[in-house]
Amino acid sequence: MSIEDEIASLVARLLAHRWLPREDELARRALLDDHFREELDRRLAAVGLVLREHPYSAYIGVGLARSSERAVFSTDGGWLSNTLQLDRDAIALLVVVWALIILPKRQRQLERQKAEDAAQSQMFADRKPIPVDPDIAPLLAERTLLADFGDKLGGKMRINVNLGQLARHGFIQRLRGGEIAEGPLLDLVFDYERTARRILDGALSDLLFPEDREDATADSEASVDADVAQDADGAELPPGSSHDEEHDETPVGSADHGLNDAVVDSDHDTPSTAHAEDANHV
Repeated sequence: MSIEDEIASLVARLLAHRWLPREDELARRALLDDHFREELDRRLAAVGLVLREHPYSAYIGVGLARSSERAVFSTDGGWLSNTLQLDRDAIALLVVVWALIILPKRQRQLERQKAEDAAQSQMFADRKPIPVDPDIAPLLAERTLLADFGDKLGGKMRINVNLGQLARHGFIQRLRGGEIAEGPLLDLVFDYERTARRILDGALSDLLFPEDREDATADSEASVDADVAQDADGAELPPGSSHDEEHDETPVGSADHGLNDAVVDSDHDTPSTAHAEDANHV
């Protein structure tokens, strides 16, 4: 089979199945063979598509190229958020699930890779591949999701319907016992660097990871109190002043509306939110 036929076969399978495992023979060749990858990228670019892959993802897919986004998503003076007919609350749920599964997964992958690299005793030992085992990604309990986000994502019935949609599109897997696992396309749906930064540094982090915010606030208050006490030891307080004065703290942002704001921003700035997993609809 010629390289043109192999590329045609790979593209056809990606469009038909929407994702392929990295272990697939042609998928591995696309990731390791520079000449094959160049020809693949050229063929995809000719029809407005790009290969979607990430070294930390166990799957690859195809999505819209940036140059094609306006032609597909711009409509009637507006901008579609996705091509899957997902409602706003379904997109919000996708963001939440992505953050609760992919962010911890990536941290585990980095820690495991660092530990494996440190354990290598040979000076010129080959670098081990990045771990992409399915057991690395944490499981998410549906009851926990409902308890923490039910009032913000439409309630139990709406969340259940949207979870079904996300499962059908390959973002998640719903397991027995009411647990949610990573689907083949969850790690490819968003640009990790951009989305992770927006979640961790934005108001959405207060909603998703309140314990981290509480720890950071406690450390900050302790640091401020220590600085005030140190300054007070060598300074005379003015009349009416006290060491016990309260320090007002302005919150970073409202977590309740931060979820919707984050979804709107992500949809507008990254309109390819659901492109990779829906290339067969392009």
